[in-house]
Amino acid sequence: MNPRRIGPLTVSSIGLGCMSFSHAYGTPPPDERAERVILAALDRGVTLFDTAALYGFGANETLVGRVLRAHRSKIVLASKGGLAGVPFPDGMKRVIDGRPETLRRNCEDSLGRLGTDVIDLYYLHRWDRQVPIEDSIGAMADLVKMGKVRTLGLSEVSAAALRRAHAVHPIVAVQSEYSLWSRVVEIAVLGACREIGATLVAFSPLARGYLTGALRDVNALEPKDIRRQMPRFAPDNYAANLQKLTRFLAMAGEVGCTPAQLAIAWLLHQGDDIVPIPGTTQLAHLDENLGAANVRLSAQQVAYIGALLHDRTVAGARYSAASQSEVDTEQFG
Repeated sequence: MNPRRIGPLTVSSIGLGCMSFSHAYGTPPPDERAERVILAALDRGVTLFDTAALYGFGANETLVGRVLRAHRSKIVLASKGGLAGVPFPDGMKRVIDGRPETLRRNCEDSLGRLGTDVIDLYYLHRWDRQVPIEDSIGAMADLVKMGKVRTLGLSEVSAAALRRAHAVHPIVAVQSEYSLWSRVVEIAVLGACREIGATLVAFSPLARGYLTGALRDVNALEPKDIRRQMPRFAPDNYAANLQKLTRFLAMAGEVGCTPAQLAIAWLLHQGDDIVPIPGTTQLAHLDENLGAANVRLSAQQVAYIGALLHDRTVAGARYSAASQSEVDTEQFG
């Protein structure tokens, strides 16, 4: 995988999103399987590993830290603060909190779970709009000065918020959902990233399984799978979306790759400043995803694929109203 840059960091062109080992898509896999996939990714040339304090309420960082500690010098380790689990009388709950003292505590907790002295790329997971973004980034900049963090990033922010943050401290990466069916970053955020020299780290590049063509029946999803709360995966919407996938699946056959590889390859062809981080709990899917780095597309194919599927062809919103309210996307322009 030809290397790409995130600020001063050199990373593999495809990273590994580690969230699904502990969080979001129903019952997590056994730790033994997760460890095999992580080490296989390392063995196959992946150097960017992405986790967060939120995932599994710390369990994901603990897992990633334990598995990769012996290989720390070979990898770029990314994590996130400002959105974490907080204990309440009725259990742990996710809380967005961008106050400086909270971000400092989040970072210390993450360093302990990861078993490392420094996090290479530390994101503000969500902008807490009760706190000026300048205050949150100022606190994170202090973490850089203290040597606890090497570089800073933002997740799911508007172009305006990105520019405000960058004025306080250089932002080297923006992590946002970016795939054929989630293209809102193309409105302004991608341009703002290029303006300041930040890399776009694309999560859910396979549209949470939709672009693989393998997810046919959303009624089979586990009760706690987060896709059950997403309008695009509501049965009626998803049935309509499957109808729009037919030509894309045919295109993968023409190119000579799998649908998953075509989706990731399309992203890689959007520019050298795009780094997809697909997640998987299966070794076969890991190999399939990484194979996208070898798929070559012509400019005509890239344009054709991009016209087949996009936000305007999709039935249903990306998030529920409640989840959308947490994301700084109402001013992506």
